[in-house]
Amino acid sequence: MSTVAAISTGLAPGGIGIVRISGEDAFSVAEKVFVSKNGKLLKDLRGYQALLGAVKSEDGELFDEVVALVYRAPKSYTGEDVVEFNCHGGLFVTRQVLRSVLSAGAAPAPAGEFTKRAFLNGKIDLAGAESVMNIISSHSEQEAKAAFNTLEGALSKKLSEINGILISSSASLAAWVDYPDDEIEELSSGELVKNLNTAKKELEQLINRFDAGKAVIGGVRTAIVGKPNVGKSTIMNLLLGEERSIVTSVEGTTRDIVEETAVIGAATLRLADTAGLRSSDDEVEKIGVDKAKKWLESADFVLAVFDNSRPFANEDEDIVNLVKEKKCVAIINKCDLPTALNKEIIIQNFSDTVEISAKNPDDRKLLSDSIEKVLETADFDPSVASLINARQKNCCENALREITQAIEDLENGVTLDAVNVTVDCAIDELLVLTGEKASDAVINEIFSRFCVGK
Repeated sequence: MSTVAAISTGLAPGGIGIVRISGEDAFSVAEKVFVSKNGKLLKDLRGYQALLGAVKSEDGELFDEVVALVYRAPKSYTGEDVVEFNCHGGLFVTRQVLRSVLSAGAAPAPAGEFTKRAFLNGKIDLAGAESVMNIISSHSEQEAKAAFNTLEGALSKKLSEINGILISSSASLAAWVDYPDDEIEELSSGELVKNLNTAKKELEQLINRFDAGKAVIGGVRTAIVGKPNVGKSTIMNLLLGEERSIVTSVEGTTRDIVEETAVIGAATLRLADTAGLRSSDDEVEKIGVDKAKKWLESADFVLAVFDNSRPFANEDEDIVNLVKEKKCVAIINKCDLPTALNKEIIIQNFSDTVEISAKNPDDRKLLSDSIEKVLETADFDPSVASLINARQKNCCENALREITQAIEDLENGVTLDAVNVTVDCAIDELLVLTGEKASDAVINEIFSRFCVGK
């Protein structure tokens, strides 16, 4: 692989900026632009050592004092030779250091290239690699802890345990199928079923934790919906703890999607305050309503808002029908006003209903408790293995389907060679999840979502 370089710190002014170089020519590229204070060369350093010096521009002029850190393969983040220049953190200076390094022969690193190389060089598996961006983008202590535990191998360890059961079962099946005349201990169908049921139970637990894990790690896409003037924007501001959405008594004030992130206990909500859902002749409002409906279709979680001070109307019924298949909290808002709403209709149609006045800051806890209850994040343990994205869940669901089929086949007397094929398919699905059998297309897609420099 070519030697690549990128800025590995944020593109904003700071005390220090880091330019990372990785690859077999990392030292020779760095030497072309770096002059040490004591005359020592980077290539003569052992790993985890540093030199103070200066960096040269393309025309040979020294322009910034830097500390050069050396990491030798395979004991580096990428598993390759790495040099990191720690320069002053001004935007111009950091970019100038990178420009000099690229002129010296390094290629620009694509998004996620350093972590991709860490994966390809066996420093990290695919599940751990995916957790890196979750750590970077975490909004809460629980999210950061859960993502870190995935990086440290909590998920991979659990998957290895499950696959160990499957591989042992597959080996026993293969030996019996391939050498039927040898003196191999006769397979017990009951023992195989027991082992496969153990693997099945473990996978089911992982899959069942997915929604809660996703709400904590990475956040859950959340739509706040309701007819005009029910208090959606006030509820968003209540959850955020600040006035982010415009609030007026005029119906149809919200015309576009307003997006923000709110941390509710352990859960992170990717909130969207949407336009009020109703029929309208106003061209701009119609566009807002269409956007709201599209957001609602893709939302993982819904806060459906109803007005306690107004009777249940056709628009409210439409909203009930739109969200009834979604994971949802029904909010009866404006409970500080006289009641005109038939609350029983709401309670009958939703598994969880909360009555609040969004103008009252104290009611935030009532709403937060209800949200955590529905998302099942109140007792979330970040140290327990969790699936963190749809790709991982899909691999586990595919493996679970194969295991279930293998159990049914054993109980129905299907030939052992056919059962073995099914068990092997389950093994392959879990190996795809950890990256041991993932295709290049899958790997490239995952790392394309990373930031440049990581």
